[in-house]
Parts: sequence; structure tokens; C-alpha cells
Amino acid sequence: MTLLDDVRTALSTVIDPEIRRPITELGMVRSVDADDGVVHVGIDLTVAGCPMKDTLSADVRAAVAAVDGVREVVVELGAMSPEQREQLRNQLRGEAGEPVIPFAQPGSTTQVIAVASGKGGVGKSSVTANLAVALAARGLAVGVVDADVHGFSIPRMLSADRGPTSVDNMLLPPVVHQVKVVSIGMFVPPGQPVVWRGPVLHRALQQFLTDVFWGDLDVLLLDLPPGTGDMAISVAQLLPTSRLLVITTPQAAAAEVAERAGALAAATGQNVIGVVENMSWLELADGSRMEVFGSGGGQRVADNLTATLGTPVALLGQVPLDTALREAGDAGTPVVLTAPDSPAARALTEIAAAVAAPEPLAGRRLPITPV
Repeated sequence: MTLLDDVRTALSTVIDPEIRRPITELGMVRSVDADDGVVHVGIDLTVAGCPMKDTLSADVRAAVAAVDGVREVVVELGAMSPEQREQLRNQLRGEAGEPVIPFAQPGSTTQVIAVASGKGGVGKSSVTANLAVALAARGLAVGVVDADVHGFSIPRMLSADRGPTSVDNMLLPPVVHQVKVVSIGMFVPPGQPVVWRGPVLHRALQQFLTDVFWGDLDVLLLDLPPGTGDMAISVAQLLPTSRLLVITTPQAAAAEVAERAGALAAATGQNVIGVVENMSWLELADGSRMEVFGSGGGQRVADNLTATLGTPVALLGQVPLDTALREAGDAGTPVVLTAPDSPAARALTEIAAAVAAPEPLAGRRLPITPV
């Protein structure tokens, strides 16, 4: 092989940080030239102001510099033409036509999990953010839709401080902590409320699912608003195979309304993957536990949902009160990364392991045909 062949092979290992595919496969390598060990690589960005251009340039330089015989690497950035962007969109999403929700198609193997709660303030978004990162750390491809349009908090908890990149009416979601994220919070100025009602909320969720290029995900988490309102019903309509993960606290009042959120599955035909009890206790310095919000709420919700739905619903785990969890959420890096040995992080990691278990195939159409 020639030096240019070696360089092209090295470039095939460079992954676009947004689309998560090799840049050679995406048609982003415009040219490769070499002269006396100096290699010039022309790269066409998806858009001229691509927010990940510095990362992409650094990755290209590192990959090419590792090739024997290369003593200098020069990366020349350009931008795709409208025709190239259209070709890329067609390559990723298929020929132009009415966008579809990939996770609602018969052949989809993505686990879609809607994280629900009966009331606000039980830590639903915190659990969602940590589960997403913990699942990604297990090697899974994970996406998060912040469906709590009026009370979005996922951008803060995951440090998703920039919006998606638009490529020919297709949105490429930012990737943070190896998780793809989209939220209405990426589209509104800080402090501005979102004053939307039912039909508009439904359309917003639909666009998050159709206009965003999610790629091949193993798990898609949806952080729902509390209660059983418009968005919860829209999720059931748009993603009929989605499953509910119910979050509660030990408190009896919280557990009662959490049961209603889980019981929605009986009306919508969804399954409940399990229950998570948050804020279960506070571990004191002497090793004892203070049950600040009482006890037993999570197990009570799981037992009552089992009776209501007629299928086993397990209590997947109990997450203790932990200042590290709160501090990590405020800082934008989930506690499963910042303090993996903390009590809350250990509990959330165990819950992620339970969630990562393969989804039952009963009732699912498999892509096989008898001979």
C-alpha cells in the first residue's frame, strides 16, 4: 500500500462527533494529498459553522499523524454544497418523503423507555440523566428526549449547552457524555417560558422524533412531565411500544399519584418496565439511615401496579438522598461519572443494569421469514 492508501485507511477510523459514523462513509473527505511526508487533508463539514469542527480537525490530525511516513498533517476545512447535504440526508434518512418515527417501525430494535412520575419534585429528570449516562458507559447507544416542555431540566443536568446542527432540514443532536440529547430548552432563550397547549405539545414531540437524526440507538429515554396529561398520551400514540419507568419517593402521598402515572399503561396498552424509589433515606455519619420521607412507597407502587396491570412490576432500586447527586446535577455531569462510588451512583448504576436487560420479544414481529 502507498502512503495515501494508509492515510485513507486511517481516515476511515475517524468518527463524526455528531452523526457517529466514519467521515469517509459520509463523504466528508474531499481530498488527500501527500508531498515528502506532509499530508494535506480536505474535509467538508456538514455546515460551515459546525460547532464540532475543532474536535473533528483534532481527530483527523491524530489519526493521520499516526501513519508511518507522515511528518506533518495539514487539515483544510470547507463546507458541503447544498447538493452534498441533500445526498447526505438521503443517505441517512432515505429519499425525500414524509418523515417517519424510526422507533415506531416494525423492525426497530430500540428500547423506548418513558420515565414518568405522578407529581413533580421526585427526581425524575435526575434519574433520567444518570440512567442515560450509565447505560452509555455500558457501551449502549443512548438518546434522551426531554419531553417535559414546560419544565425542562435535562440540558442543565447533562451540560447540553448548544442546540442541534441543522443539515438540510435534518437536525443532528448534540452528544454529551456519549449521549444524544434534544430538548426544547435548546431552542428558547434563558428564562423564557414555553406557553404551549395540547396540539402544539404533540407536534413538538413528533418533530423531536422525526426531524432529529438519532441513528441506531439501543435505548431512547423520554423524560416526561409529571402526571398523565397531553404529553404522556402523545408518547403512547406516537410510540406504542414504549414502556414506562415510574419514579416515586417513599412518601405515601407521592406513591399514590405515582400509581396513577403507571396505571395509564392499562389505558394505552403500554408495559411498565419497573419502579424506582428516589430519596429513599439519608445515610448518616454513624452508618444509620434516616427515612426522611417515610418508607415503603416504591414497593407499594410496584405491588399495586402488578395487581392493576396483571403483569409483574418490579421495584428496580432505591436511590438514597445524596448531596453528591444534587451537586453533580447542578454542575452538568451526572453523579455516576463524578462520584461512581457514592451511594446514589451505585444504586443508579444497578438500576441501569436492570434497564439494560434485553426487552422481552413476546408480541414483537421479528425480521425473519420461514423458508
